[in-house]
Amino acid sequence: MPEEIEIDTDKLRETIDDEIDRNDGASAKLIRWIALTTAILAALAAIASLEAGGTVNEALILKTESTRLQAQASDQWAYYQAKGIKAGIVQATAATWLAAGRTPPATIAAESARYTAQQDSIRERASKLERERDAKSREADALMERHHHYAGAVALFQVAIALGAIAALTRVRPVWVGSLVIGGAGVVLGIMAIAH
Repeated sequence: MPEEIEIDTDKLRETIDDEIDRNDGASAKLIRWIALTTAILAALAAIASLEAGGTVNEALILKTESTRLQAQASDQWAYYQAKGIKAGIVQATAATWLAAGRTPPATIAAESARYTAQQDSIRERASKLERERDAKSREADALMERHHHYAGAVALFQVAIALGAIAALTRVRPVWVGSLVIGGAGVVLGIMAIAH
């Protein structure tokens, strides 16, 4: 969805001003109201556009952080496996001593216990990194949902502004009412984004 205002509001404002100058009475009053509501819609579109851009940028930063945490957790799990392999080698060495009918040196049992203890602390670090990763990812997903509401509001505001321009040029009140209704829908989406 677009995040930038794509309607040239300066040219729109000039056209509306020209129409107001050319007309008087009820027609001029209608055009003034259309100009006012279109200006308000343009301001709301600008705000929604800024918020859409800000939320998507923040979501991307959080997703990047989540990916970094995943890489760190993967490194920790690889380290955990390496310690497990070392512990397995030490246990195989102890088994070799026992198979030969001899008592393994005390250092072998101590080394095996050390690797097992190291695995426990590594597992805790990896699990903590995965929890942080999941939290960042959930936060990013919520921001993306918010972004979609803002982007939808921008699109509705753009349509409403275009209808306002058509209403000013044709002086057809139902087109202006349609502009207000669609602009109102944009306001609702913007409020949903704020509430999300």
